[in-house]
Amino acid sequence: MAARSKARKRAFQILFEADQRGSTVTGVLADWIRHARTDDRQPPVSEYTMQLIEGYAERTDRIDELIATYAVGWTLDRMPVVDRNILRLGAYELIWEDAIPDAVVLDECVQLAREFSTDESPAFINGLLGRLKELKPTLRHDTTPS
Repeated sequence: MAARSKARKRAFQILFEADQRGSTVTGVLADWIRHARTDDRQPPVSEYTMQLIEGYAERTDRIDELIATYAVGWTLDRMPVVDRNILRLGAYELIWEDAIPDAVVLDECVQLAREFSTDESPAFINGLLGRLKELKPTLRHDTTPS
């Protein structure tokens, strides 16, 4: 697995854990970093994982607003926890991380859904992130961190 794919998967796991625990993503990130430093069996948290989590944390409200707006027929609370957090990661990376091609972001998020969620989730995630990709030029105008 490529380094960025591993970093993205870890970022998803941190988002998921924070959501499940009702904790902040930066707090869970700090726990993961501390745990990796004290336990040789735990892999270190990569720079890209930290970049994804910190970027998401700066824009949490805006990202959730975008997902809620464009997820037709779904509220954030009704979405499976896995899907909600894959979408959060994907929305952040798609809109605010210019170094990563949009197609890569969509493909990686769909792959996470295949690995961790339901049979319907890959199509749902691909559709919603595809819509955000189409709207990206207009969404970037409101890039003020929350």
